Amino acid sequence: MELFFRWVKQNLKNKPFIGASKNTVMTQAWIALCVYLLLAFIKFQSKLTKSMQQTLRLLQVSLFEKRDFMALLRDVPPDDELSVSNQIALL
Repeated sequence: MELFFRWVKQNLKNKPFIGASKNTVMTQAWIALCVYLLLAFIKFQSKLTKSMQQTLRLLQVSLFEKRDFMALLRDVPPDDELSVSNQIALL
């Protein structure tokens, strides 16, 4: 349990709690737990050798890119020709 909270504190960059009530603290703790479990599941399913911190950073940086999720995790370069042809078609 202590390792989980240390990982959350180091990686998720939690902002200060908006409120001091038990409900707000518990909600933020549950959200952090869900993010941690989703990352662990992604790492397990894709059999990645990257750390969870590297996986989290990769997802944060490429949040708005339109790419295949597994290709993103496996460092497959994006297909630039497809995106360029789509942009030209808009003109």
